[in-house]
Amino acid sequence: MSEDTGSSLAQDAVSEPVGRSVLIVDDEPSIVAPLKFLMQQQNHHVRVVSSGDAVIPAMEAKRPDLVLLDVMLPEVSGYELCAMIRDREAWSDVKIIMLTVKSREADVEKGRSVGADAYITKPFGIQDVIETSNRLLRTS
Repeated sequence: MSEDTGSSLAQDAVSEPVGRSVLIVDDEPSIVAPLKFLMQQQNHHVRVVSSGDAVIPAMEAKRPDLVLLDVMLPEVSGYELCAMIRDREAWSDVKIIMLTVKSREADVEKGRSVGADAYITKPFGIQDVIETSNRLLRTS
């Protein structure tokens, strides 16, 4: 009987959901720290880059399931990065949430037009980001 219990436990461990890979792209430590903490609390594997130039190499090194992408970045804008990500077939199903202070309707439309799956304006509630992330990751 203990053998059955042991194999049942092993099967349960195998069937537990494995966290997703999340790339946070933001140059503001006050934004990155809580996002990283809460994504890790969701059992996601989190990496952080703080400049636009670092995004593509980071994605080439390890393809994320989700990118939390600031629009206003050093070197390359989040809009440009979103378009570059969408241009690569291998990354076509990566979910992208743009996080930005740019809240005009034209900014939101621009984010959607370059391929963002969601657009959340700063200041934002962390719970909104978590719920949106979880919703998008469930659909992938």
